[in-house]
Amino acid sequence: MTAVRRATRDDAPAIGQLLHDFNREFGEPAPAPAQMAERMAELIDHGDEMIVLLTDGTDGPDGLAVLRLRPSLWSRALECYLAELYVIPERRRQGRGLALMEKAMATARAAGADYMDLGTGEHDAGARALYERLGFVSRDGDGLSLYYEREL
Repeated sequence: MTAVRRATRDDAPAIGQLLHDFNREFGEPAPAPAQMAERMAELIDHGDEMIVLLTDGTDGPDGLAVLRLRPSLWSRALECYLAELYVIPERRRQGRGLALMEKAMATARAAGADYMDLGTGEHDAGARALYERLGFVSRDGDGLSLYYEREL
């Protein structure tokens, strides 16, 4: 049976491994799992970051959603940024991403958020279909979203 729950500090090692695997799968630089675990424990303790885990109870989490809360400019509520969504490859296309996103949205609402935003690549048709199924819309009209970044 699949369960979706909010992570605690004790889950940090599993979270660190999942985030490491996620970055490696997509060819991105990835800190060591232990280094990621330490950082995730700090963020969980701080409280602005919430992590939702998906597990079937056999070997630890199969996926995660990392949520970042911030005060809204437009209302007195919070906004929630979906920083990461990941389901391990062998567990995809089984409704797990949908369950994870539904719990992530409920967790954000319970924390006081009235808005959620996220970024994804134009090439990631599976993720885009999931988000659109849940009512997310691309605000630029053509489906292409650009995300810019730089180190300071």
